[in-house]
Amino acid sequence: MSQANPLVFDGHNDTLLSLTRPDRGGGRSFFERSGVGHIDLPRAREGGFGGGLFAVYVPPELPPGAEPSPAIAGVTIELGYALRAAMSMVALLFRLEAESAGRVKVARTAGEIEAAMGAGTLATVLHFEGAEAIDPGLDSLEVFYQAGLRSLGITWSRANAFGHGVPLAFPGSPDGGPGLTDAGKALVRACNRLGVMVDLSHLNERGFWDVAALTDKPLVATHSCVHALSPSPRNLTDRQMDAIAESGGVVGVNFYVGFLRADGQRDTNTPIAEIARHVDYMARRMGVEHVALGSDFDGCTISDELRDVTGLPKVLDELRRLGYDDAALAQVAHGNWLRVLRETWGA
Repeated sequence: MSQANPLVFDGHNDTLLSLTRPDRGGGRSFFERSGVGHIDLPRAREGGFGGGLFAVYVPPELPPGAEPSPAIAGVTIELGYALRAAMSMVALLFRLEAESAGRVKVARTAGEIEAAMGAGTLATVLHFEGAEAIDPGLDSLEVFYQAGLRSLGITWSRANAFGHGVPLAFPGSPDGGPGLTDAGKALVRACNRLGVMVDLSHLNERGFWDVAALTDKPLVATHSCVHALSPSPRNLTDRQMDAIAESGGVVGVNFYVGFLRADGQRDTNTPIAEIARHVDYMARRMGVEHVALGSDFDGCTISDELRDVTGLPKVLDELRRLGYDDAALAQVAHGNWLRVLRETWGA
């Protein structure tokens, strides 16, 4: 029996994509309990999921019947298509809010997140996973900010006009490819000016250090794990984690089994203890105040033991078993995210 656990604010999910893509369980209702996907409102409440960053990810245009594969990381995304795809998912988030009868809130400040979670309302933050829908002149950034965009990952695992992502490979180093383009540096400066959090997950290492040199905000990786424990290029080196801690930033630990396991295998027979192992490594390296959760629900393969968002209490119970007290669990579950969002957004 779980002890009373704090509500979780999560750094990343792909539920908007899941609700729209037939291959991800599209067609299900967010307001009805489903056995498909990882998050819907009834399961979120059962699992103590109080809110999170809801990602807009632009998938490549595939020929009819084609299956997604690692090769999609090399596909260039055309701006017009990216804008249409992003607009569709942004509109979906606003429709969910409108149809929820007060059960879902698109939050634009840390205060709105806290108020929503305190009232039992699901707090959602609009996040872009990859900046393909942002034009190099940054006009669309201004428009999406006014609509509610508060967090942006410069790249997914592919190159775009702003920078270079890490490859979908194992094992590997995040140190591959050049750093930010001039447009990417301008994007970081504009995000700082507006108060949009810059997400370093998926960005290659040279891009990471470019952001670190440019930004005056805490460094953040919304859904990444520890490279020393699982040598995926998507995971963070000790040096990167040190820089995040020194900036006052935070890392959301990813639940994808391939980023957790030492062998990188996509094996669902992976215990929840692997998630706790990465949290604990980061907490010992950076301090518990710099560690959070970034599940990647609805966007990755997770363990059978976790199953879906209803398994979140098991993650917190495992951390409690390792000796994390109520105060530390509250930091990991939501407190660290709220602190960094407030420092980044200025509210």
